[in-house]
Amino acid sequence: MKTVLLALGLFISVTACSSSDDDEGNTPVLSNKEKAVAVLNSIETGDQTAVAYINPENYKQHNLGIADGLAGFGKALQQLPKGSAKVNVIRAFEDGEYVFFHTQYNFFGPKAGFDIFRFEEGKIVEHWDNLAAITAPNPSGRTQFDGSTQSSNIDQTEANKKLVEDFVNTILVKGQMDQLGNYFDGDKYLQHNSTIADGLSGLGKAMEELGKMGIAMVYDKVHMVLGEGNFVLVVSEGKFGDKHTSYYDLFRVENGKIAEHWDVIESILPESEWKNYNGKY
Repeated sequence: MKTVLLALGLFISVTACSSSDDDEGNTPVLSNKEKAVAVLNSIETGDQTAVAYINPENYKQHNLGIADGLAGFGKALQQLPKGSAKVNVIRAFEDGEYVFFHTQYNFFGPKAGFDIFRFEEGKIVEHWDNLAAITAPNPSGRTQFDGSTQSSNIDQTEANKKLVEDFVNTILVKGQMDQLGNYFDGDKYLQHNSTIADGLSGLGKAMEELGKMGIAMVYDKVHMVLGEGNFVLVVSEGKFGDKHTSYYDLFRVENGKIAEHWDVIESILPESEWKNYNGKY
């Protein structure tokens, strides 16, 4: 961990060495996805070279519990109990200037997370995430992490993004439940939400139970839709019960229908507790 903090102070010299090596052809050129994975892994390993992939003059943080810029990132790492950090990137995808990940963490306790990084000219300039505690397997025995991991059908990325965005807006935002059958192959639907069983039947039962408890699960607005092939991540804002809530939903599409789903639901901190003012989205 100390090496990461040291790297923050020595960023200019690290960057100069890295750029020189690239110019001479001695260092392999990494993809944006590989750079962002290296930054996440550095939380655990303390690899100082990974800091060179972040723009030191322009790094905007949307995790509201972490202060802005590299200084905020360094301070958060410093507060971690020594040797406690663990990072395991389960799924990694890229969409234009964005890369996004499904990650298993020990970050102030075991957590499931989604991370999004935006790049400009090969450097990370912006970061969003959603984090929640790891839970036991759901009623179908599925965890928050298992299931398909590799994308396919890259040529269908835009069509799949449109399908999933339309599903979220039609069903989750507008509540037009009579249209639900348009997005699924019957009851074939693998579910990784901690409390919901497989299939549309499992989803229906879970929503019924929430209704009995007087808990509303509301999606108000879609903020971001990212995809790589048959995987699509949707970032939305709404309410869960009486709490202002951020929804990150990852879908796998198969043969033009939604086939699998993972999510991380996080309550948004009240503004009085924000450590930056970039907003959650």
